[in-house]
Amino acid sequence: MSSAPPTPSTPPARRLPLAGVLRLGRPSEIWFKPALSVVAAIAPPASTLLALGRLDLVMYAMAGSLCALYAHNRPYAARARVLVWVVLGMLGGVGVALVAASLTGSAVVLVTVGALLAAAQKVLCDATRVGPPGNVVLTFVSSASLFAPQTLAQVPGHLALAAATGAWAWLVCMAPALVRPHGPECRATAAALKAAAGYADTGGTGEGHARARAAGYAAVQAAWQSLLSTSAPSRTRRALERLVVRAEVALAAPTQAEAGRLRAWAGSLRGTGPVPEAGLPHAAADELLGVAAARPLWSRLGPLTPLAARTALGCALAGYASLGLGIGRPYWALVTAASLYQANIALTWSRAVQRVVGNVVGVLVFLAVVPLAHLGPAALVLCCLAFSFGAEVLISRNYWLGSVCVTPMALLITEFAGYQEAGTLMTERVVDTVVGALVGFVAAVAVTNRRAGDRVERALAAADRAREYTARLLAEQDPGPMALESARRDLAVALSDLRATADAAAGEWWQRALPQERVVLAEQSGHRTLAATARRQGLLPNRDPATETEDARP
Repeated sequence: MSSAPPTPSTPPARRLPLAGVLRLGRPSEIWFKPALSVVAAIAPPASTLLALGRLDLVMYAMAGSLCALYAHNRPYAARARVLVWVVLGMLGGVGVALVAASLTGSAVVLVTVGALLAAAQKVLCDATRVGPPGNVVLTFVSSASLFAPQTLAQVPGHLALAAATGAWAWLVCMAPALVRPHGPECRATAAALKAAAGYADTGGTGEGHARARAAGYAAVQAAWQSLLSTSAPSRTRRALERLVVRAEVALAAPTQAEAGRLRAWAGSLRGTGPVPEAGLPHAAADELLGVAAARPLWSRLGPLTPLAARTALGCALAGYASLGLGIGRPYWALVTAASLYQANIALTWSRAVQRVVGNVVGVLVFLAVVPLAHLGPAALVLCCLAFSFGAEVLISRNYWLGSVCVTPMALLITEFAGYQEAGTLMTERVVDTVVGALVGFVAAVAVTNRRAGDRVERALAAADRAREYTARLLAEQDPGPMALESARRDLAVALSDLRATADAAAGEWWQRALPQERVVLAEQSGHRTLAATARRQGLLPNRDPATETEDARP
């Protein structure tokens, strides 16, 4: 048992960070999937409308096509369901927006409707963990529809076009299942193995070990959720489950893990080859199944109340401010505000900086490509396709870099109904971006989240209960393999939730001091209990019983 005093891995954040906000990260391993999918989803409908001379309808076609950006990290059975809900959610938002636009010309009313839609989209996407890209694309589509000239008689036709392209986007996203039906599960398992290897490199005590451990358990939990959302168990899924158990074992005992072997297993999951068979330490362990603890939807809505209030207030005020400045497209300010809101104030500030920088650079890119885009309708469509591809290629490296492509694409979309004066478009976009970011961030600061500390206390209590229950099972003569396995998984989930809750609360303002030392102590004792449990299950070499009891003790 370590005698080192606990040190908080995430100190409370009470300042606005600047360092690292614009730093580029590694690209997503599947960056090409949403990039290629969105091009494949947009190109046929846009080309058809181009041939028919109806580019004015491209906005409605793109509403459905942009659904191809979602659910690329989900197994195909789950992806099919999620994409249906995304398309239905998109149609619902666009339907409300088009009806509102046809019934009233009041910009104030339309901004209010847009703000309420944005808040609902934010809460539902966060609660159901639909993303990336989350609520921003849905808000962009519905907000733009609010300010499109509309009559009630046109609404059914425009919704039918969006529904048709949404169905096409569904087919595009499901097509890879024909080539690699277990691809998403393999990627999730590989991510868990890599994260476990990263923690093993620290030896459980080296620099950054606490963050590496939290990342490892989050990746393992995501892998279990991916595997258990698939259809009936298969040989491939069983092989992947054994690999995830290997990752869990490495997290429980990093000093005994072989990081190189974990990475080799992760590498072997690329491509269409067979999944490697990783035998477990004893036969009983082969019977262990993943138990992914999933909280009901209603329990995830409560903590999102401050985010909903921030989104509704910030989007409404940003739109009103844009109207007050005489900008013709207040939905740009509204969408900017909607894009800011993250788990806490510190992250919201970072996103605000990224949004402003990306949009300003993107406006300059638009200025450079305007002559090319104005060569003709076909050139305009091709430029939009190129920027939609570039946005998905770059956005996983940093949000601002993706915005460099998103901004000119959004500006070009406004020209499908007719070319416009570039200088006016650019000025309005910059002004709306600054207004939306400023007003949106002020709203985030004004709407406090004082309950963040209470959620940390509840997460601490849940982790303590899970650890105590697991320790009682360890003290029994024969606790039963499934009971012990379920307790181990529940404890791992509780510790992962504790770290995520503490990290989120650390970036909030206007709250009492967080119990950082208690969090670290709970993590230390909980992870010792996890190691003792894995050893009792035969997943680790046996130790002296006295040592095992000591490991399980807080």
